[in-house]
Amino acid sequence: MLDKSAQIEQRYREIERLMAEPEIATDSARLTELGKEHSSLQPVATIYLAYHQTVRELEEALAILQDAGDPELVDLAQEESDALAERQANLEARLKEALYPRDPTDHRDVFVEIRAAAGGDEAALFAGDLYRMYARYAQKRNWEVEIIDSRETGVGGFKEIIFEVKGQDVYSRLKHESGGHRVQRIPVTESSGRLHTSTVTTAVLPEADDVEVNLKEDDLRIDIFHAGGHGGQNVNKVATAVRITHLPTGIMAICQDERSQLRNKQKAMAVIKARLLNRAVQEHDQEISQNRRSQVGTGDRAEKIRTYNFPQDRVTDHRINLTLHNLPSILDGNLDSLIEPLMAKERNRQLEE
Repeated sequence: MLDKSAQIEQRYREIERLMAEPEIATDSARLTELGKEHSSLQPVATIYLAYHQTVRELEEALAILQDAGDPELVDLAQEESDALAERQANLEARLKEALYPRDPTDHRDVFVEIRAAAGGDEAALFAGDLYRMYARYAQKRNWEVEIIDSRETGVGGFKEIIFEVKGQDVYSRLKHESGGHRVQRIPVTESSGRLHTSTVTTAVLPEADDVEVNLKEDDLRIDIFHAGGHGGQNVNKVATAVRITHLPTGIMAICQDERSQLRNKQKAMAVIKARLLNRAVQEHDQEISQNRRSQVGTGDRAEKIRTYNFPQDRVTDHRINLTLHNLPSILDGNLDSLIEPLMAKERNRQLEE
C-alpha cells in the first residue's frame, strides 16, 4: 500500500512540474488532460504526505522518549507519541480507502426489479414491503424513485414491480441487493398462527450508456397498447403503453406508467439496454475463474442473500454472516447497517486483488 502511494505521490509532483512548463501551459488539451490526472491523484498524494510527515514526527518523539531523563519530558513525549501513533493509524485507514479501486459503474442510476417467487400472496405482500423499504431508503438519501411497470395483486402486494432510482452513487450502494430475499412470518390470513416462508427476488441493473449497448432497429419489436387501470375509470382511452422486445435474446420491457407514449417508449428502451448490459456482464463473469469472483453481490437472482425473520425481529445477510435486529427500522429504509458492511467487504477484496 505504501509503495503504491509513494508512486502516486511522485507522479503527482511530476504532473505539477509538467503543468508549469511553458510549452504545456499553452497547450490547452494537454493541460486539461494533466489537470484531470492531477485531480484524480490528489486525495492519495495529500494523505500520503501527511502520513509521511506523521511517521517522521513519531520517530522523533520516540527518540526523545528513549533518551530523555527528565520525567516531565518523558510524560510529554509519551503523550505526543500516543497521539501521533493514533494519527498514523487513522491516516493508514484513509490511505487504504483512497486507494480503493472504484467500480466505474458505481455512480450510475439503476433499475430495480422485484418479483414475488415462492409463497403466493405472502410473497407478493413482501415484494411490496421491499419496494417501500428501498423507496424510503432512497428518500433518506435524496434520490428520486420512478415506477416503470408493476403488476399488483388484490391483497395489496406486487407480483412484479420495476422502478428506476436516480441520484448520487446509487449503484454503489444498491448493487449488492440483487438476489433472493427470504421472509419468515405469520401471514395475517393464517388463522392457525403457522409460520410461513416465502421468497422474493431482486435484481439491480445499472443504467447503460449508449456506447455500451448497440441496439439495431431491426432487432426490436415495439408494440403499443392501452395501459391498464384500477376499476376501469383510469384506463387510458389513447394507447400509450409500450412493450419492446429484443428479438435476438427475447428480452422484453414494458412501460405504461406515463401518459405519454414517447416517454413510455424511452423508459422501456432504457430498461432493455440495462438488461442487455447486465446479460453481457454476467456472461463475462462466467468466464472468470470461481476463485476470483466476488463473494458479495454476484447478481445471481437465485442466490439467497438475506432472511427477514419477523417472530425473532431478525435480519440475516448470509453472504457476510451478519445478523441485525430491529426489523421494523430496516424495513423503514434504515439500510446502511446492512449495505455498508457489504461495501466494506467489496473494498477489502478489491484491495487484496
